[in-house]
Parts: sequence; structure tokens; C-alpha cells
Amino acid sequence: MKVGSCMTKDVAVANPEQSIREVALMMGKLDAGVVPVGENDRLVGMITDRDMVIRGIALGKGPDTKVRDIMSQEVRYCFDDEDVDHVLANMGDLQVRRLPVLNRDKRLVGIISLGDLARKGETREAGEALSGISAPGGVHSQTAH
Repeated sequence: MKVGSCMTKDVAVANPEQSIREVALMMGKLDAGVVPVGENDRLVGMITDRDMVIRGIALGKGPDTKVRDIMSQEVRYCFDDEDVDHVLANMGDLQVRRLPVLNRDKRLVGIISLGDLARKGETREAGEALSGISAPGGVHSQTAH
């Protein structure tokens, strides 16, 4: 199965000049903890609710802080024509639960999550990816670095 057949296609995109308050409200309406950040029709980052807390609030930044100041600029992504098995393995290795999906022109066309894949019948593979994501260590580990 290809990523394009199971990804979420209608993706809200934040602008790097928006405030984190605006994006937090967007996340609340979407019931999502991550939003891609785009500028001039290009993916330039990702912002998560965790970014807002760790890089924003914890460092004394207020709600009017620009997305650009706290977003993750190193974006991991996949392509819409990639095989799901390959992407799931990468998600496990990268320890991420979702990835933006680009077409071969590097334009954002969707987002894929472990939940999307599990609902589309890739339960064993999604479970294996979740096992890799949940392994101790990694960028998002709650143990001291």
C-alpha cells in the first residue's frame, strides 16, 4: 500500500509569523498536537504542543511568540508514493508518530500518523513502529539526556 492511499489529505498549515496562541487555538479546533509550518508554498518546519511548552512556556516566552522562534526546523517527511511498510519502519527508527507527506515536487500533500496506518489494516507494522518509537532514549525520551 502507498502512503497516499491512507494519509490525511486536508492538512491545516501554520505560518511562521503566526503567534503560538493562534496555532494553539488551531490545534484545539483540529484536536491535533502537531501542525506543519509552511512559507511561500514550502514546508519549513513543524510545531507541536510539546514545542510550545518546552521551547516556549518553559523558557519564559509568551503567547505572542512567533511560531518561527520555537518550531522544529529539521523536518522529517515521507513521499506520497512510498510504500507504507518502508515509512512505518522509518517512523520507528526516527521515533515519531506522524510525518508530513510530500509529493515528488516537495509540496505538502498530507500527513500520515500511526493511527491512520493502524485504521487502514497495517496493525502489525504499526505495532512494530510503535515499539521502536517507545524504545528508551531518543529525542523525546523522558530520561535525562
